[in-house]
Amino acid sequence: MLDVRRLQVLRAVVTSGTVTAAAAHLGYTPSAVSQQVAALEKQAGTALLERVGRGVRPTAAGLLLTEHAALISAAVAQAESALADLRAGRTGRLSVRYFATAGSTLVAPAVAGLRAEHPGVRVDLELSDPRDPFQEVADGRADLAVVVQARGHAGDGCRLVHLLDDPYAAVLPVGHPLAGKEVIDLHELSGEQWVGSEPPGPCLEPVVDSCAAAGFSPDFVIQSEDYATAQGFVAAGLGVGLMPRLGLRNQHPGVVVRPVRNPEPLRVISAVARKTALGQPAVRGFLDALRDAAATSG
Repeated sequence: MLDVRRLQVLRAVVTSGTVTAAAAHLGYTPSAVSQQVAALEKQAGTALLERVGRGVRPTAAGLLLTEHAALISAAVAQAESALADLRAGRTGRLSVRYFATAGSTLVAPAVAGLRAEHPGVRVDLELSDPRDPFQEVADGRADLAVVVQARGHAGDGCRLVHLLDDPYAAVLPVGHPLAGKEVIDLHELSGEQWVGSEPPGPCLEPVVDSCAAAGFSPDFVIQSEDYATAQGFVAAGLGVGLMPRLGLRNQHPGVVVRPVRNPEPLRVISAVARKTALGQPAVRGFLDALRDAAATSG
């Protein structure tokens, strides 16, 4: 393989016309320049320069390699410029995972905020793998994810950034005996049939744990993993439920929503990113935008 550094030495000789002038330009001795050209000629297997008076001129092979050296130099300059833009956050690509209810309330305004500050950064959005969204970040398949923080789970090499605490509220059919109360003590729902709205995992854990703390286990008679559908089941009088506030932005007209206490379940919503990625301006910018969106989501 031809030595790129020697190609640039050849280019300096050809463009300046003499070994002495090229040496002055490069900061080498004339002897060092001659040695570099000789080594390149040995690699190329042919003469690259010929003497003309006190100067030199390129052979056909020398002219060919000089032209390619110029292309290499231009490509390196473009690479340096592109790298500078990437390091400054002017360009780049950000892969983000999120769960459904965080999409409209947190992720959408965060993307808009990032575009305003870093318009050259492309954001690729995808719903996270519910089995383990942390692993997608840890494995490098995503730069950042918005997650419901599982108990004791931070992910190796990852950093969690707290965004907000999302409390659960009681969802009751209109006309339910408890619908007239301003606040419901959780134990008052112990004798009810329940509509489930969460799959097993970090979103269901606060519900089950809080009910256990109130002295009962919820009797799930219907299961739905969609908040809109779950509200429809509640509105039809098929049971009551606990659903997070972010999942109740579009409230069904046939239900009433009441806060609960003693205890109040809540889920912790965080952003997770690899520690090594936190130095990237696009990642930092998106985290800042997520914090701003979380601060105004209430």
